[in-house]
Amino acid sequence: MDESKIHMTPKGFKALQDELKQLKTVDRPAIIKEISAARELGDLSENAEYHYAREKQGFIEGRIAEIEDKLSRAEVIDSSKLPGDDVKFGATVDLSDLNNAGSKVQYTIVGIDEANASKGYISITSPIARMLISKKIGDVIEVQTPGGEKSFEVMSIEYTQGGD
Repeated sequence: MDESKIHMTPKGFKALQDELKQLKTVDRPAIIKEISAARELGDLSENAEYHYAREKQGFIEGRIAEIEDKLSRAEVIDSSKLPGDDVKFGATVDLSDLNNAGSKVQYTIVGIDEANASKGYISITSPIARMLISKKIGDVIEVQTPGGEKSFEVMSIEYTQGGD
């Protein structure tokens, strides 16, 4: 894998594009108006509204630069078009927790910026995702967790069109 590339699903790429559009067309113009209004209040050295608005502007500009960089380095991977029946980037995998009979978990393997463990989206760089790559239905993986070693069986693998 090319280290300069940022792997993401089509859904993750679109989310970044949408955030960039919001920042450039809504947030940036709004903060410029706030700064202008704060300037009219007088002495800038003691103008809390002005300083807060400038700080907020710095955050917005920094976030715009960060997103533009990520989008320029993005490698969008539509897993629904990848061949094979094993686990790859973008797969949604149902696992049976062999240490806790009857307990099941579901993970979708996504790019680093898309990860959200509470929603079941795990980064391709996470230990469990790395263990799942290339596994097939019926395979068992063992993962070291803070609570000890856990065993999971791959129950299903699904690829959704466009990474949804």
